[in-house]
Amino acid sequence: MAVTVVLELGYEFDVKATAREVFDLLADVPKSASFYPKVDKLIDLGSGAYRWEMEKIGIAQAHLQTIYASTYVSDAAQGTVVWTPVEGIGNAQVSGNWKITGKKKSTKVVLGVKAQITVPLPALMKMVVAPLVEAEFEKLTEQYIDNLTRQFGGEA
Repeated sequence: MAVTVVLELGYEFDVKATAREVFDLLADVPKSASFYPKVDKLIDLGSGAYRWEMEKIGIAQAHLQTIYASTYVSDAAQGTVVWTPVEGIGNAQVSGNWKITGKKKSTKVVLGVKAQITVPLPALMKMVVAPLVEAEFEKLTEQYIDNLTRQFGGEA
């Protein structure tokens, strides 16, 4: 038995760094991933694909670990970084995109993420598990944005 949780998050913020600085960091998946909390391993699968293994949560007898792989495509001219799921790896499918737009004295950054996470629990647990998974995903993503914002010199 398993519970599948579907999430969709969107964020928009301005930073003090130039669009080039922001793009260069976000297009470098290992460097960008170093700002995301609770990443246990990031494995380069080649051809722009990476396998993410998050830290285990829970206790020794019962723990959850999110594992997924996505393929990343960066386009400096468009100011975008887009990722799509690699089928058949892990217990989640994650897609998303960054849109980076330079302004006169700041850079606008837009993040969109869609995730489908499957956890090995009885369907009866969905009402309890879904809000917890969603809250944890949001918390980690917001911490990631805070970490990046600090790296880019703060909010504009």
